[in-house]
Amino acid sequence: MKSIWQRKYILSTWAVIAVFIFAFVVQNEPEPYIIEYPAYFGGRFSIPKDNPTTQEGIALGRMLFYENKLSKNNAISCASCHQQKLAFTDGKTFSTGADGLQTKRNAMSLSNLLWVRNFFWDGRAKGLEAQAVFPMIDSHEMNQSLDVTVEKLKETEIYPQAFNKAFGSTEITANKIVKAIAQFERTLISADSKYDQYLSGAYSPTEQELRGMELFMTVPQPQKNIRGANCGHCHGTPKIFKELFHNNGLDSNPTDIGRMEFTGQEIDRGRFRVATLRNIALTAPYMHDGRFKTLEEVLDHYNEHVQPSATLSPFISDVSNEIDGESLALTQDEKKDIIAFLHMLTDSTFINNPKFSNPFKS
Repeated sequence: MKSIWQRKYILSTWAVIAVFIFAFVVQNEPEPYIIEYPAYFGGRFSIPKDNPTTQEGIALGRMLFYENKLSKNNAISCASCHQQKLAFTDGKTFSTGADGLQTKRNAMSLSNLLWVRNFFWDGRAKGLEAQAVFPMIDSHEMNQSLDVTVEKLKETEIYPQAFNKAFGSTEITANKIVKAIAQFERTLISADSKYDQYLSGAYSPTEQELRGMELFMTVPQPQKNIRGANCGHCHGTPKIFKELFHNNGLDSNPTDIGRMEFTGQEIDRGRFRVATLRNIALTAPYMHDGRFKTLEEVLDHYNEHVQPSATLSPFISDVSNEIDGESLALTQDEKKDIIAFLHMLTDSTFINNPKFSNPFKS
């Protein structure tokens, strides 16, 4: 039978061991990341309970975002089509995939994805985790199965430990890959443009910018002598987009049927997701097919060339600055004012933030 002193010694030993185990577990627990954003962006977003945002998860996701091993023949990475200097677009009409094939649609900007619920031009992916899968396995993009990607990353020196820090295990899985990328993409918040500074009282717009802003947000009412560009229906929130899908009159009979391809509903023919206009001066060419090379061409479309169809958005149908007018009828000076406002949406902090840059070059 052990003496009281022996029992105390054993208990003390186990207490020391418990402290060391607790300290090890706490030390290896991923550190939560607090996402910061302006109050006027609103808190209408959700982060999956099984994928909380952590410092280590973001760091891993950033590495994977810039990792060529995620594609066939190690040809491209996510960043190939989403370059930070271009607000995470690539400046091309259609991107070039790992096999030299072109994508079907223009690469969208990746800013402020935290507030998006349905991803891609047709909204086929619900949530960033689901979104991350498509480009990796698509034959016209990265063209590589997730199983192959897992095996490639297992053979490296850096990734097992990076996954261990992010998820508590050196095991690399497809599920962890998409979770890490989603965590990184949730942090890509653009909120320091001149427009944001204006909203916070830190910037005084020029007279031209103010005129453009008012036109942008206003629905024309010619009977009351109120002129407007009618942009606010789809882009009127401080985030400069709404979670909507519209046929914006590009074609009377669209060859790309848009959201209808995903839903099968005739009402969705030619409808596409409303894209954010933040950093719009950096993200040319424009529209799902990149048909417009300049902002001037975009405004000319809405002003003069909207094509009628059965699914044309009611927000742009029969809207004019003239009584019984057949087009929007903005003047050349008004279009220049609107473009001046659109340049207020450029966020130099966002496109130069070192937290979003290539970690292999920093």
